[in-house]
Amino acid sequence: MREDRRLIRAMRRGSRAALERLYEKYAGFLLTVALALCHRLDVAEDVVHDFFVSFVQSAEKLKARGNLKAYMAICVANLARDRLRRERRGPGYLDDDIEIESDAASPEQQAAEREQALALNWALSQLPFEQKEAIVLHVHGRMKFTQIARQRGRSVNTVRSQYRYGLQKISALLNHEVVS
Repeated sequence: MREDRRLIRAMRRGSRAALERLYEKYAGFLLTVALALCHRLDVAEDVVHDFFVSFVQSAEKLKARGNLKAYMAICVANLARDRLRRERRGPGYLDDDIEIESDAASPEQQAAEREQALALNWALSQLPFEQKEAIVLHVHGRMKFTQIARQRGRSVNTVRSQYRYGLQKISALLNHEVVS
């Protein structure tokens, strides 16, 4: 947090190195959040790029308090939502060329993990955006429900309910898929 505040102040003064450090520190995390919400690597990369462009453009207005990582995750979620609305896309998908890291020892285990990841991604893509957002910000973003609620202007109970209903729907979708 201290480093983030220092980097933001330096970025306001025009430090390219400070911006590069913030990018190095958070771009991978933000891409993970965007990909989990958009389900397409090209769209997720565009969302993260757009975020950093607006981040630099609004650096003067940015207040260096609170959790920068959570702030960035919320901004990326907003941009992802806007992008999906603009494009009027249906449920997304995971590109076939995305690498899924695995600690599995055998090719069979890797194939099974990839199949599970694709099924989970499909189920996540079927959720309403609010439920998907609550899950992604909590699981991938490692944000607490109180942080999500505060950033979203919702009650903590609403965010918890969206998270719980989302998980229940994912479970139902995956169980139905396995049974069929």
